[in-house]
Amino acid sequence: MITVGIDLGTTNSAVSYWDGEKSVLIPNSLGDYLTPSVVGVDNSGEILVGKAAKERLISHPLKTTALFKRYMGTQRTVTLGKQHYTAAELSSLVLKSLKADAEAQLSQPVTQAVISVPAYFNDYQRKATKLAAELAGLEVLRLINEPTAAALAYGLQSQEDDTHYLILDLGGGTFDVTILEYFDRVMEVKASAGDNHLGGEDFTGLLISDFLRQHQLEPQQLNEHQQQNLTRLIDECKCGLSGEKQTQFDIELSNQTLRYELTEEKMREICQPLLNRLLTPIERAFNDAGLSPSDIDHIVMVGGASRMNIYKQCLIKALKCFPTTQLDPDLVVALGAGIQAGLVDKDEALDDVVLTDVSAFSLGTGTHNEHDHDGKVGNYFTPIIERNTVLPCSKENTFFPVHKSQEHLLITVYQGESRYVKNNIKLGEIDVPLPKADNIEDKLVRVRFTYDVSGLLEVDITVEQTQQTISQTFEQSSSVLSDKEKAQLKEKMQKLKVHPRDQQRNRLLMAKLERIYEQSRAQYREQIAELIAFWEAALSAQDNQRIDQAYEEITQFLKELGE
Repeated sequence: MITVGIDLGTTNSAVSYWDGEKSVLIPNSLGDYLTPSVVGVDNSGEILVGKAAKERLISHPLKTTALFKRYMGTQRTVTLGKQHYTAAELSSLVLKSLKADAEAQLSQPVTQAVISVPAYFNDYQRKATKLAAELAGLEVLRLINEPTAAALAYGLQSQEDDTHYLILDLGGGTFDVTILEYFDRVMEVKASAGDNHLGGEDFTGLLISDFLRQHQLEPQQLNEHQQQNLTRLIDECKCGLSGEKQTQFDIELSNQTLRYELTEEKMREICQPLLNRLLTPIERAFNDAGLSPSDIDHIVMVGGASRMNIYKQCLIKALKCFPTTQLDPDLVVALGAGIQAGLVDKDEALDDVVLTDVSAFSLGTGTHNEHDHDGKVGNYFTPIIERNTVLPCSKENTFFPVHKSQEHLLITVYQGESRYVKNNIKLGEIDVPLPKADNIEDKLVRVRFTYDVSGLLEVDITVEQTQQTISQTFEQSSSVLSDKEKAQLKEKMQKLKVHPRDQQRNRLLMAKLERIYEQSRAQYREQIAELIAFWEAALSAQDNQRIDQAYEEITQFLKELGE
């Protein structure tokens, strides 16, 4: 059975596999390697995923949603039609679509996967990712950090020993930084840092705010349809600057035509706060790795947002080095995930490849705060495994009760970087019985944390006087839901009627025609309406030859229109 590698992205997703020699990307039913991470519901209640759903973001904004990866691990829900969905449930629909594409390509069932996640995803977000896979019928054999996956793709290709890489992954919604050393087929991650709320969509958001400010408009003055249309035009304008010195567009709002012009210099000025934020995790990664920019041999840019010129120039100025983009930044993570899938399957061609990773967050326990008299601040956080410790690792610390009369010691387990436990993520707790003793020193306990690359944290607590050991394993990549709750979720997802994969091409064309109709002026609307009627008639006839002929005629007409 083949294990697939999946890049589950904020904006787009992709799937790959290891064919014995290399990582191979799998196209979707439309022949594209990238599937938009967009989910919608059509008028008949069927679920749409990918390009067809993306086309309906403007024409049916209340029945379509995107960017839900940003809310992984939270209780935030989105309403589509009559159903409410969490980010994990929406992500499961994207994964299910990728799974179907892989099964069609490989001609066999696909039930196991390696899935990439942002390096700075916390425990809740990783659990939500694994839950999404479970709902899609996939067993996650490994969650691999996105920059590590990208490094794996580049490292195996370059074969350069004693090389330091700086991997910068600027996606649609997240920014990840990883410093990695490659030597003698060993890829060792030195440090990881990032920002889970910084990506290409944030640059788009600032430009939208500038447009509204320029035309003295408030966001609430625009309806859902106008907001989505404006977002699309701003995004196209932003992407256009990758190859042009100036871009512009016109949009109909409030019964008038409004123009927006954008130059590289103007965009840099507007987005300077975000450019400044990008440098913070880069500096933190260098500090944790004990390296400086001069130690870096290659800067690897990953993620679609890395195509922005202002981003590239910011990096060149800060790091005094030109970045490389030998591989497609949109697909490099998926390629790396495919290599990791081969590693998991223990493919012979990868026998001598060793990949190490680090803990993205510190792991530790809560300790008494003697200065917190009113209970408002809470306990201190005492790290046992510091962030960016190479995995697997095992570290120990000793602790005492606050009072010698204590009969129990509560060891709490946290993940995070804050000085106080209240600002970190609680993974669990262990109640440790203490022996009777006159001296507090006789109640010493040794707490050992053992953490591996699969996300398993084993906590061993030994009472020094009795040598009694209590052990508990925290599976950080597992779901927090009970078996009953997971069964209910699976039943909910199975009841959804997903649009057939083999009809994606036809559904996409209909969504595209509807979107063009919505955006067209009066002189074109009649033509588009006739095309929609012509296409509906061809589909209703259920004659494949007629459908194919109509498809060719309509797509040729749209091509001449510049669509």
